[in-house]
Amino acid sequence: MTKAALVLFSGGQDSTTCLAWALDRFERVETVGFDYGQRHRIELDCREGIIAGLKASYPNWAPRLGEDHTIDLSVLGRISESALTRDTAIEMQDSGLPSTFLPGRNIVFLTMAAALAYRRGLPHIIGGMCETDYSGYPDCRNETIRALETALNLGMGRQFVLDTPLMWIDKAATWRLAEALGGDRLVTMIRDETHTCYLGDRGQRHDWGYGCGTCPACALRATGYERYRLGQ
Repeated sequence: MTKAALVLFSGGQDSTTCLAWALDRFERVETVGFDYGQRHRIELDCREGIIAGLKASYPNWAPRLGEDHTIDLSVLGRISESALTRDTAIEMQDSGLPSTFLPGRNIVFLTMAAALAYRRGLPHIIGGMCETDYSGYPDCRNETIRALETALNLGMGRQFVLDTPLMWIDKAATWRLAEALGGDRLVTMIRDETHTCYLGDRGQRHDWGYGCGTCPACALRATGYERYRLGQ
C-alpha cells in the first residue's frame, strides 16, 4: 500500500467515489476542496457530512482520513464567464463547449493541490476527471492531465502522480465502482449526501439523489444511476 495521497474532494459523486478509492489504497489520505464562487457552492457544505459518514460507516478507513483543507479560489469565479459561476443559461456555445466550461479550472485545481501536497508530503494527487462520460471539457482529458503531471514534476522538483480512477469509465460504472468499494452503504451515502446539480438545487429528491433534474450534471447522474440499477 502506497503511503499518502491528496484527494480533490468537492462533495460530489465523482470526488466521493475517488475518496473511497483512495481510502481503499493509501495509508493516509487528506482532502482538499475549492471555493471558486460556484453557483452550486452547496456542494462544499456536503463535504463535512460525507467525511463524518465515511468515518462512522467504515472503521477501517477512519484512521486513514487525515486533514481536510479548503482553498479560496474566488478569483477564478470573478474572471470567468462560465454558467458555473454566473446566473446565465446552461447551453452549448459556438465553440462547441457547454457554457458550464470554466477555462483553467482543473489546471488551477491541480496546481494548487500540488502546492499543498508538496508541503504536506503527499506524492499522489487524485481527481475525478473523466473523458469517457463527460461534457467535453478539454481540461478533463487524459492528455491534459498527463501533460500537467509532467509540468508539475518539472516545476516543483517532485515526483507527483496524478491519479484519475474515473478517467476511462462512464457514470454507470462509477456507481458500480462505489458499490465494489463500499457496498450498498456507500452507494446510499453517495446518492443521498453528495451534490452534483449545477444549479445547487437540494430541494428535489430523485431516485439518484438531490438536484434540479434537468441540468447536464443531473441528467448524466440520473442516466448513469438508471443504467447501474439495470445492470447495464
